[in-house]
Amino acid sequence: MQAFTYQNAEDVTSALAMARNTADSQRNEFRYLAGGTTLIDLMKLNVEVPSKIIDINNFANDQAWSGIEVSVNGLRLGSLARMADVAENADVKSHYPLISQSLMQAASPQLRNMATLGGNVLQRTRCAYFRDVSYTQCNKRNPGSGCAAIDGHNRLHAVLGASQNCI
Repeated sequence: MQAFTYQNAEDVTSALAMARNTADSQRNEFRYLAGGTTLIDLMKLNVEVPSKIIDINNFANDQAWSGIEVSVNGLRLGSLARMADVAENADVKSHYPLISQSLMQAASPQLRNMATLGGNVLQRTRCAYFRDVSYTQCNKRNPGSGCAAIDGHNRLHAVLGASQNCI
């Protein structure tokens, strides 16, 4: 892993200020951290090499970010709600059993306890060519380099289709 700076944001205002103050002239990148179940793996592989990590877990104290609400209007889930909390919520189990069941099957108990719903939706591709930096041809990692998966092993890729740039 590359060296990085860790900062803990108390609220949205401080998180945005920390992001604006990222001044690494070589990488000039930051990433927000909530559950971190994918980010840390990608950092270990050197796929992600941010110069700064901004921890936003303190936002979870605000129900707007981590709430689980079942009402006559439907289901509202905060982006920082943990998969395990949603899966085990009595109202979700009762009124939205498929959501509860799918979350229970989506990951191991350890990951469900850490993973946030927002992070799960926004996680980077699971493509092995993307995650293995020895493959230089990856348009998601190295724009314009090509896609090794197009001519490689790709049977489990692109459930929803492909393009000439990325399978």
